[in-house]
Amino acid sequence: MVKLFTVRNLCWRSSPLLLVVGLLASCQLPKPLLQPIKQPVPASFARQPQTDSASIAAQSWRTFFADDNLVQLIDTALSSNLDLRIATQRIEVARANFEYSRGFLAPQVNAVASAGVDRYGKYTMTGVGNYDTNLSDNIRENQLTPNPTPDYFLGARSSWEIDIWGKLRNRKKSAYIRVLASEKGRQAVVTALVAEIAQYYYNLLALDGELEILRENIDYQQKAVDLVRIQKQAGRVTELAVQQFTAQLINTQSRLGQVQQQIVENENQLNRLLGRYPHPIRRGRSLQDRELPSQIVAGLPAQMLVRRPDIQQAELELQAAHIDVDVARAEFLPSLNLSAYLGLNAFRTAVLFNPASIAAGLLGGLSAPILNRRSLKANYQQTVAQSRESLYRYQQIIQTGFGEVMTNLRGIENYRQVAQLKSQEVNMLQQAVSTSNDLFVNGYASYLEVITAQRSVLEAELALINTKQAQFGALTNLYRSLGGGWQ
Repeated sequence: MVKLFTVRNLCWRSSPLLLVVGLLASCQLPKPLLQPIKQPVPASFARQPQTDSASIAAQSWRTFFADDNLVQLIDTALSSNLDLRIATQRIEVARANFEYSRGFLAPQVNAVASAGVDRYGKYTMTGVGNYDTNLSDNIRENQLTPNPTPDYFLGARSSWEIDIWGKLRNRKKSAYIRVLASEKGRQAVVTALVAEIAQYYYNLLALDGELEILRENIDYQQKAVDLVRIQKQAGRVTELAVQQFTAQLINTQSRLGQVQQQIVENENQLNRLLGRYPHPIRRGRSLQDRELPSQIVAGLPAQMLVRRPDIQQAELELQAAHIDVDVARAEFLPSLNLSAYLGLNAFRTAVLFNPASIAAGLLGGLSAPILNRRSLKANYQQTVAQSRESLYRYQQIIQTGFGEVMTNLRGIENYRQVAQLKSQEVNMLQQAVSTSNDLFVNGYASYLEVITAQRSVLEAELALINTKQAQFGALTNLYRSLGGGWQ
């Protein structure tokens, strides 16, 4: 018995020491996160001299596009597009998460109304204590403890974690940064939406131009068919020539139907972006009558980093991920918690609202993880991996943006040269058609030469309008890739 008492006494005396050792052991933090070296961004875009001129992305989309019909379409989309409404709800979710994280910085106070009953055994400390207390001369009748013993409480209970390591403040900061990131995400949706609407609009203008070209060529080819029929009646050509000219006319007419179907498809896609059911799209003159601006300024890459919403969003997400790592490290440290209660507490309902039933309590204590460190380590490793992922995504978006700007800058330059050459080709082939018709009438050219000339000018005119569409598409993509369109 003496040995047993000695051991128990030793354990009891050493328990505070064991508690302190356990708390100290739990305070061992993971090493701070070492960030990879960021890749430097080029100082300027190739083939673009450094200039103080403002980038085209600094212009509002109303000024940049300068087309009343297109501006009206974009206005409609910004008020009705479903993707944009989804992005707005993501902002609301982020704001709710921010308010949720703010709530942990203040004490949690709950109104409580509870009732319970306990039956204590006669051979328990509480049972014996209550029995002995009831025999006391100092106990009045309404103070006798019944068995079973009811327990009634009406009041408030509070719990509060004191943020001694900044863990809760960092959670709030991370949530706030994600609110900003969600707003940048909405701006990125606006930028993409504006560019996509402009692309479909220019597609429609190009298709309108193709319709004009096909209808003009159908008129020319119909006249050629009438002419060759007259030539046949005169005995100058055979039925084969009539069949060849007629087949070419039918081919061109069939292409007209294909273009009309493409117009329907593009209009429906555009209406989807506008958040409405199929509806006719009002538009201006064809791309045949439009020219690109003579000078297009891209600005500096540093301006792109500041202006592009998706890059700004990725940067904010990276900041929030770094803060999450600090929060995960702070989970290894002891937390100081305070709990308190104030209310009416009694084991008889008759005296519950008696002023003597007022009860209050306050308890504070430190708690630190000991046996659950494995889950904390796993959480820390997860936040570190997410932080690295955010960094790589940020670098990836910058590289993608830089590549998009370069591609569209070169595209505008190259398509401008192609359009000039194609325009010269069209002029030359139109002269060739006129020449071949004159030679055919006078018997110096065969009908195959006329058919070839007509087919060549048709293909050249369609290629020219498609090149112009590519020009305006590259300009629109450059505007988006530089960060324009969300203002």
